[in-house]
Amino acid sequence: MKFLFLGSTAAAALMASAADAFTLTMGTGNTYGRVFRISTWGESHGGGVGVTLDGCPPRIPLTREEVQVDLDRRRPGQSRITTPRNEADAVEILSGVTPDGITIGTPIGMLVRNKDQRSGDYLDNDMKVAYRPSHADATYDAKYGVRAIAGGGRSSARETIGRVAAGAVARNILDKCNGIEVLAYVSKVQDIEARNIDHSTFTMEQVDSNIVRCPDEAVAEKMLERIDEIRKSGNSIGGVVTCVARNVPAGLGAPVFDKLEADLAKACMSIPAAKGFESGDGFAGTLLTGKDHNDEFYIDPETGATRTKTNRSGGIQGGISNGEDIVVHVAFKPTSTIGQAQKTVTRDGQEVELRGKGRHDPCVLPRAVPMVEAMVAITLVDHLMMQQAQCELFPNEAAVEELPNPMGTTAHREGGPAQAREMEEVGGAPVSQRIDEE
Repeated sequence: MKFLFLGSTAAAALMASAADAFTLTMGTGNTYGRVFRISTWGESHGGGVGVTLDGCPPRIPLTREEVQVDLDRRRPGQSRITTPRNEADAVEILSGVTPDGITIGTPIGMLVRNKDQRSGDYLDNDMKVAYRPSHADATYDAKYGVRAIAGGGRSSARETIGRVAAGAVARNILDKCNGIEVLAYVSKVQDIEARNIDHSTFTMEQVDSNIVRCPDEAVAEKMLERIDEIRKSGNSIGGVVTCVARNVPAGLGAPVFDKLEADLAKACMSIPAAKGFESGDGFAGTLLTGKDHNDEFYIDPETGATRTKTNRSGGIQGGISNGEDIVVHVAFKPTSTIGQAQKTVTRDGQEVELRGKGRHDPCVLPRAVPMVEAMVAITLVDHLMMQQAQCELFPNEAAVEELPNPMGTTAHREGGPAQAREMEEVGGAPVSQRIDEE
């Protein structure tokens, strides 16, 4: 929607040049990304849900089957700890891809039709008029003056189908660009935490080997016991999903407002039920001193690249990727709709008691794993394309000795490690710098 603000004299304003006009473009919150851009649409109990993906590079092989793989990991009815709603979530690619599976550079439209809606679970009882505590029912009504009662409309996790479908395309692009890999897992359920996961080696097969989606089998069993205990009582439970992006080149992101972790935070915090975000050590880093928290640099003896001995920064420093694994953590609250009675109010302001009906996840974490992966992958592709547009449009033709040393896990210095300077050149003492910062 556009509003045009003109000068005070109406007749003159109508004839004024465009330079004298101010155009305000307003968005409605259903689109994410700058160059690699998604817009999701549809409601939980409507005809279907989907996504329009714009900015996808042309000439990339893309099949319905590879998109379906990620949607199958997200779909409901997978196990006893997810919602029993029975949806195949079969994707249809409507545009942007040739019949033989090649992207053509135009918007890719993808649709998943809803098949197993039970709107009566919402419309034939008190849920029609009463707000579910901590759900979006009340705030949607306050904002729009109307809401999709059945299934929660756009606040339902079914909205994320479009994200995951677009994320599958992003995953395809990342694999072809530097072999970038994005993997997530359930790292915490309430106070039960998986602490010994090697972020450089765990696999999707290990994550998907159990219904909790935690690659530590022993911890996964404890998590499952806790979820089952809560589920049987008609309650719900939350926790944390950790996501790792490997082989990300250094240089993605920008200073100030477009920091890479800022965009990752927005992407992940837009997922339903997400309530917290950490990059690297996050809040735990506040317990350390600078000496303990800093990731010291070293030169990889094989590749000659600049690396860090630790990764408390989570692969991002100054808002820009440093070539190490990117590590983020996303906290998810317990599902709002529960089978226990709760105090609430109706739309017309009456205090009532409500017991949730319908089919809902007792724990969103297992299905949140592909959602987090999708949003991280989409963000990384967007930043890769912005980096290409701004900083790599023209090659840097400076002499090798004038270039910064290559940085990160996949970087290699031409000719191997630089020859170390003799310590005598700096007086046999550590190099010192005087730094004046505000």
